[in-house]
Amino acid sequence: MAANVPTTIQRRIVVAAGICVMAFALVGVRVVDLTIFKGQVTGATVVAPAHIVATRADILDRNGQLLARDLPVFDLYAQPHVFWDKAQAAHDLARVTGASENRLTHAFATEHNYVLVARQITPETQDRVMHLGLPGLEFQPAVKRYYPQGSAAVQVIGATEAVSGGKGINGLERGLNTRLISGTPVRLSLDMRIQYVLAHEVEMAREKYDAHAAGGIVMNVNTGEILAMASLPDTPQSAAQGADPRRNRMAQDDYELGSVFKIFAFTLALEDHTARLDEFFPVGPGFKIGRFMIRDAERMPAQMMARDILAQSSNAGTAQIALRSGPDRQRAFLTSLGLLSAPRSEIPEGSAPIYPRHWGQIETATIGFGHGISVSPLAFVTAASMVVNGGRRVQPTFLKQDGDRRGEQVIKPETSIAMRGLLRYVVTDGTGKSADIAGYDVGGKTGSAEKNEHGRYIAHKLLTSFCAAFPIDNPRYLVFVMLDEPHGANASGVMALAGHTAAPLAGSVIAHIAAMLEMPTSAPITVAAKASAS
Repeated sequence: MAANVPTTIQRRIVVAAGICVMAFALVGVRVVDLTIFKGQVTGATVVAPAHIVATRADILDRNGQLLARDLPVFDLYAQPHVFWDKAQAAHDLARVTGASENRLTHAFATEHNYVLVARQITPETQDRVMHLGLPGLEFQPAVKRYYPQGSAAVQVIGATEAVSGGKGINGLERGLNTRLISGTPVRLSLDMRIQYVLAHEVEMAREKYDAHAAGGIVMNVNTGEILAMASLPDTPQSAAQGADPRRNRMAQDDYELGSVFKIFAFTLALEDHTARLDEFFPVGPGFKIGRFMIRDAERMPAQMMARDILAQSSNAGTAQIALRSGPDRQRAFLTSLGLLSAPRSEIPEGSAPIYPRHWGQIETATIGFGHGISVSPLAFVTAASMVVNGGRRVQPTFLKQDGDRRGEQVIKPETSIAMRGLLRYVVTDGTGKSADIAGYDVGGKTGSAEKNEHGRYIAHKLLTSFCAAFPIDNPRYLVFVMLDEPHGANASGVMALAGHTAAPLAGSVIAHIAAMLEMPTSAPITVAAKASAS
């Protein structure tokens, strides 16, 4: 009997069965891809695995508040040749991603391969794109550095390159780059509660006095930890006015700080016993040295006791006290405090000081009251902390520390104690009265420096500052604030001086942060301070 020959219908059934087998096989492969390899295809839209992108570690403040984190995002690309309506596709993609519709329209009309639609879109934006139902789209995984606190401490924290996984370009993002890319979270010394207070109070004062710029630092004098650092203005809008919102003026700019620098002249005099605080010096109309006459911003009596020279901030009197130390000793002392070199810390921004090559008698006199030498506020604060913390070295740091971090003895303990009493006297009986906060025993020093432009000091352009330590009998914290050219209706003439501008600002900062720092109030020590100062 002849073999059965398949009919046409039977052959069609076999072909159909084969197609079904192939279809089911493809479905099986796709199921394996989805469950094992995590790939995903929706229509013509490809989503690549996101786990292949390396991320930087988190940055936290000292209390665990998140300051910086890498989050997954996507770079969106399109294949224009598969769009059935390129103009409509450009319109829809621009609407949901924020990309330029004109750019996309032109790119889709002239390019045939891949076109970058938008970088670093969020998962939410990705979802909106998916709902457009467009073919030919591809999402490439990336990461974006997010800063939940916005511009707070922006100059300190820094930023990263815009590209996915970019390295740090400034601030701690750059200074701690190696540690951050290793995946180890970083706990900073910054306390964002203190940071917000400092930035707010400094900005309020900047607006009140119509100052060009302003800034401040809060440091723990026993650990060197920076709890807050602000440089204002720090908003993107300030760039339109010629100010760099990312410039850290407190670390990378040098200033002739003026009378706050007198702290070091008096510390050296007490350290070497070259002057007594109850000793009288001729002040009167000024002090002549060589062909120069050193004068004071306000009228002073014919003679003044040394402690009143500091309390009333006499340049003429301080110059005489500084000259007793002499050029060599003054230079060596400032070197020991780190004022003649750039401070070292975790941030890469820093500034070497500017001081005279020839350090003679005139230079010694002017440096004594804070002119003729320019240092960064960070360097100044670090040195001032050593004056009040018992005379021991500290290193500025932006990382959280445990316990006392004071190092070698730089100043005698008894000198430090005497300076605490003298700084308290400045606040109770001198130019720093506006910084006095009841119960916290503030000690400090005002600074009003004429700005030097092209080698000439301009009388009506001032840099005012205040350095405050509290509680002064056993200091834990130092607050430094600065206003660049305070002027206007609230600061004209004498009212522009530090005692009327920077001192109340420092007092306001202390009044707000003392409770946050769990500082107990204490009985007034005015009598004890006066006794130790004498």
